Amino acid sequence: MKKEMDPVVVAANVSKVLNENNKVRVLEVVSKPGDVAKMHSHPDHVIYVVKGGKAAFTSGGKTQEMEFKTGSVNFFDAQEHEMKNIGNTTMHLIVTELKK
Repeated sequence: MKKEMDPVVVAANVSKVLNENNKVRVLEVVSKPGDVAKMHSHPDHVIYVVKGGKAAFTSGGKTQEMEFKTGSVNFFDAQEHEMKNIGNTTMHLIVTELKK
């Protein structure tokens, strides 16, 4: 992954590495209302929602709103996006990036 697209570099305000090995990288994302995670990328990844909320994802000039439900687990294909917490709760996510 290019350093300029690594979420723990460009979105260090909300992301940190919890664990990493040759198969996965596990990130903790804590995003307060109004926080923005600047444009970054993820390989295929799984998100476990510790505490839910509402976010807007912008990619390719398009914005999509998404609600994250506490306790849910979601799989996402590899992607680039900017994320903004547009809700009124602090979201807490565990993001497991899959390495190929």
